[in-house]
Amino acid sequence: MEMEVPRRRTPLLLSVISLLLLAWPASCANPVLLPVAKDPATSLYTIPVRDGANHVMDLAGPLLWSTCAADHLPAKVSCRDPVCKLANAYRAPSCRIAGHPCGAKRRCKAYPYNPVTGRCAAASLVHTRLIANTTDGRNPLSQVSVRAVAACAPRTLLPRLPAGAAGVAGLADAGLALPAQVAASQRVANRFLLCLPRRGEGVAVFGGGPLFLIPDSAVGDLTSTLAFTALRRRRGNPLYYIPVQGVAVNQARVPLSASALATGGVVLCTRVPYTELRPDVYRPVVQAFDRALARNDAKVPGVAPFELCYRSSMLGNTRLGYAVPDIALVLEDGKSWTFVGSSTMVDVNGQTACLAFVEMKGVKAGDPAAAAVVVGGFQMENHLLQFDLEKKQLGFAKVPFFTACSNFNFTKTQ
Repeated sequence: MEMEVPRRRTPLLLSVISLLLLAWPASCANPVLLPVAKDPATSLYTIPVRDGANHVMDLAGPLLWSTCAADHLPAKVSCRDPVCKLANAYRAPSCRIAGHPCGAKRRCKAYPYNPVTGRCAAASLVHTRLIANTTDGRNPLSQVSVRAVAACAPRTLLPRLPAGAAGVAGLADAGLALPAQVAASQRVANRFLLCLPRRGEGVAVFGGGPLFLIPDSAVGDLTSTLAFTALRRRRGNPLYYIPVQGVAVNQARVPLSASALATGGVVLCTRVPYTELRPDVYRPVVQAFDRALARNDAKVPGVAPFELCYRSSMLGNTRLGYAVPDIALVLEDGKSWTFVGSSTMVDVNGQTACLAFVEMKGVKAGDPAAAAVVVGGFQMENHLLQFDLEKKQLGFAKVPFFTACSNFNFTKTQ
């Protein structure tokens, strides 16, 4: 499907956020830790933000928003304030609410949106606080109150979000998204680590590494294993793009047209459960995988939304999941982001495993308005990702097979 993303409306000045936070001195310089959970009903990922209330993580979200609460302090920001420009830097294409003319005394309005339904609403800006813990990368250290500016949204924006969710925590490279606000408030680096779980609690760390998973004596600091590629931006939207030159199956390049991946680009998206491929990319990749696996004897009918499915008992197993061909995104700098069996195959029932890549719906082959590849949450799970918004780099590494993103030690040190 075509990605619904906010469109940029004005230039972004990250430093402006500090104007709103000067009255709130930073409490420490240690990174800020939040647990990450996967909602089984929606496959969306949540973090506890305000008073433990869950907020959906959205890599393309430019704002922090939640339903209005009594402890919110109205932010006296005029519509002419630079902070208001940050709040309105991006607008979802589906948001048709007309803005009001800006008068000298008119308060700022933001337009938060639901990343699943695309619905938006006019909302006031408020001061809020996020209760989290600092970390040394091994354990939580001490509780910290992170001051932030959020949009106070009506409850009508909540449908189709996980049960109990109170809003959305935008993680885009935008001035009022969560990473920039934590960096400004806590005086930490403007980068964050994501280790998305398949089950249990994963981890998000704002401010950088290190990061250790149990057993840390065997794993060591996972940030030392990261490979890096560029994080790209495209005019008019806050999505994270990476420079992909090709797709390989078992190290063999899949024949794609020269412009297939350049047209639309390759983006990372936590609101998409499985990696979506535009039709002109999907068909060659699926055919290459099928040929490389060469197990027609194990094939069974597809199970929606998956096309290529197998009898799981007839597929071999390894420490890295099913014994199937690897699929890799070949990056422009010669590196590859490789997905092994645990990231390429999904069990849909007790007898059937399917290739966990799906064809984009509602778009045509080569459609420049649609991304060529949308890397979904399932493929990002149990990979460590570092979004360095200062260096404009993405760090990526597969978590070792003998541990998982759910193996962070959330027990506080004494």
